[in-house]
Amino acid sequence: MKKVIRILGIFLLMFFTVTTIVSCSDDDDPANNDFFAGTYRGSVSYNDPDTDISTNDGSVFVTKIASGTKYNFAFSNSIPDLNGIEFEKQGDNTLVMIGSTATSYIRIDNDELKILYNKDGKTWTANCTR
Repeated sequence: MKKVIRILGIFLLMFFTVTTIVSCSDDDDPANNDFFAGTYRGSVSYNDPDTDISTNDGSVFVTKIASGTKYNFAFSNSIPDLNGIEFEKQGDNTLVMIGSTATSYIRIDNDELKILYNKDGKTWTANCTR
């Protein structure tokens, strides 16, 4: 009887462990979470008067900061980070940078990150998915 209870206990422990791991996924929505951190992969680039970095195999690590409307973007490939960018929700699951124009915007949702950001003669771009 003790052996059956032990096997049942191990089975339940494994079941809950697997369930917990499987339920942690990349489906977190940056627009609807108080805390968000996610990595988007794809093409990234950065240009300024002294630097030209471009790769199709880059990444951007996105985090939501304490204010609730501001996000940080940490780029791979020695591209400078973008920090404290303020967003507003557009539709159900999309965030768009406040002050977006045709030549400067950041758009983020659960699956996709698009960046064309110009500031002080510097340009960041990203076309990434998760």
